[in-house]
Amino acid sequence: MEKASKTLRKIIHVDMDAFFASVEQNDNPELRGKPVAVGGSRERGVVAAASYEARKFGVRSAMPSALAYRKCPEIIFVKPRFERYKEVSMQIRSIFESYTDLIEPLSLDEAFLDVTHNKKAMASATLIAKAIKQEIKAKTGLTASAGISINKFVAKIASDYHKPDGLTLVGPEKVTLFLEQLPIEKFFGVGKVTAQKMKNLGIVDGKSLKAWSKEALMANFGKSGAFYYNIVRGNDERPVNPNRIRKSLGAENTFDHDLKEPTDLKMALDSIILTVYNRLKKADKWGKTLTLKVKFSDFRQITRSQTYEKPLATLEDIAQHTFSILDNIDPADFEIGVRLLGVTLSNFEGEQGELAKAGQQLTLNF
Repeated sequence: MEKASKTLRKIIHVDMDAFFASVEQNDNPELRGKPVAVGGSRERGVVAAASYEARKFGVRSAMPSALAYRKCPEIIFVKPRFERYKEVSMQIRSIFESYTDLIEPLSLDEAFLDVTHNKKAMASATLIAKAIKQEIKAKTGLTASAGISINKFVAKIASDYHKPDGLTLVGPEKVTLFLEQLPIEKFFGVGKVTAQKMKNLGIVDGKSLKAWSKEALMANFGKSGAFYYNIVRGNDERPVNPNRIRKSLGAENTFDHDLKEPTDLKMALDSIILTVYNRLKKADKWGKTLTLKVKFSDFRQITRSQTYEKPLATLEDIAQHTFSILDNIDPADFEIGVRLLGVTLSNFEGEQGELAKAGQQLTLNF
């Protein structure tokens, strides 16, 4: 790390292993050791989560379930039980709270913890992470992976390093080498499209990313360039924010070939809408404002938003209104071809004092 923080922090990122699928396997012994997909069916739908047994066949979350079935004919599809997942998530949250109040939930199955000053006066963040993992296993029967480091960015990457049931420490003296050796696609915040663009520019890992100036990165990647410049140097001063309220949730997909026909566009949106719905369920949030994003083959981009009186709380509502927005776009615009579609929900219930329970909602978010 080139620029040390004034106060060296101890940050843990805890990420449950295949959470939804693991809960199903733990609750139903007949599913243990078998390939399980939460959500979807053989004929239609999208996989919300896949067990590690299913992942060995290439099954992943957000994959069309028909494709998952082709990859793994033995796969077992189960219906999501979000109330059960929230119940287990609250058990895990209570374990965190016995160590620190600085907990930033990202979803039901992952959170950041700042244990620099912790309730048990433990000097070692690694020992705290081990204790948390053991308590989770003892009280829920589930495994978690944890990453420990000096900031949120490195801890997040570290937690994914030895999954499942992993524990990875990246101490202050190892941050620089860890980031330099990291493949560019492993950098949190670098998606497939950006990773490919970086590779085309000769940026394949942290070391080659580090060779670029901030100005050059911003010229190629906009404001994100400054972020990449800082994080590859281990500079991430973002605090663990226990009052973090997410402003929007969405999903988008870039297609292998341009779409022009309305039926093709709606079929593509089906998968995106289901992904958004599952994410909303996972975060226990429902929005009143729906935004459709369309990027054309010439990279021109438009967004269309609509705000409703009540939050869109069902899959059918989100789909109906998304298609309605799509139908109101001039069909001539699609003749050039669409390369990306995205759907986002924002203006969440409770944000404007309607329910006055933002803090209560956060306690449900792991």
